[in-house]
Amino acid sequence: MQNEEIFDVTIIGAGPAGLYGAFYSGLRDLKTKIIEFQPYLGGKINIYPEKMLWDVGGHAPASGGEMIENLTKQAKMFDPTIVLNEKVITIEQNQDDLFVLETNVGRKHYSKTVIMATGTGIIKPQKLDVVGAEKYELSNLNYTVSSFEAFRDKVVLISGAGNSAIDWANELEPIAKGVYLVCRKDCLSCHEASANQLFASSASCLFETEIHALIAGAGHERIKEVELRNKQNGQLFRIPVDEVLINHGFERDASLIEESALAVEIEENFIKGNAFGESNIPGFYAIGDVLRYDGKLNLITGAFQDAANAVNSAKLWITPDATPRAMVSSHNEKFKEQNQTLITQPKKG
Repeated sequence: MQNEEIFDVTIIGAGPAGLYGAFYSGLRDLKTKIIEFQPYLGGKINIYPEKMLWDVGGHAPASGGEMIENLTKQAKMFDPTIVLNEKVITIEQNQDDLFVLETNVGRKHYSKTVIMATGTGIIKPQKLDVVGAEKYELSNLNYTVSSFEAFRDKVVLISGAGNSAIDWANELEPIAKGVYLVCRKDCLSCHEASANQLFASSASCLFETEIHALIAGAGHERIKEVELRNKQNGQLFRIPVDEVLINHGFERDASLIEESALAVEIEENFIKGNAFGESNIPGFYAIGDVLRYDGKLNLITGAFQDAANAVNSAKLWITPDATPRAMVSSHNEKFKEQNQTLITQPKKG
């Protein structure tokens, strides 16, 4: 372990809980590291960057992308070390009671405490199981909607029957040239209001139908037509398209907590803890959707409280005579300079 840097807090996962945890950890003068498997911050919100979030306290409605931007800016305020593209595969404690986190690239990270902020696990969209589909992922085969404008005046084929697929169909229908919804079942698996909105729109719903093949256009770089198969009679037919959007659900990788060498107490694939983020392992905490306790609020707002409570618990574990919680921001010296800058800025409008 020679020359290895030791952190006070290492947060696994950079969704809303993890990002706010990094901010609050810095506020409490803790040397902080974030480890995120994906090549970007924001966690599951990246699945719906264009959707509006209405239920975050103190925020006017904001898109997922705007929320990620604000959370990231806040998380970086106290300069935490951020590690992307690394998946923690094992966590152990050494003879010095330090947590040793080994990642998929063979690197080891050392920390006095650990905060799990992995949500429901690493979320990856289920890929389209059609020969050659992967080669179109850089052109017009999509698994999420990063920008509505990319679909404006386009013919869009959406495959799926759940809430995500129907939500995208309803969002895109007013701006697209045409929307086809392909559903392998004979009905939708979404909220009734969303289904009613879809049926009242100009979108075409093709039930008991599935994607059979993707037909390339000139240059073979983009999908020109989608070959569909009617499941009842086996008939094949084609639809010309500009964009294809797949919503077949998500694969969840929660192997880190399910196979933990720390003997962390698990309840239905979630970490069993309390409102202070404490697990049955001293110094090992959980926040956000991965944490389960009585009265748990599975909202972004609830994740923020989880994060602050867990960081305060970690601070007291490392420094028992520390104050139980950070001073509120309105009186905190850490924000004095920034406050003066904001006060002197011209008012908008």
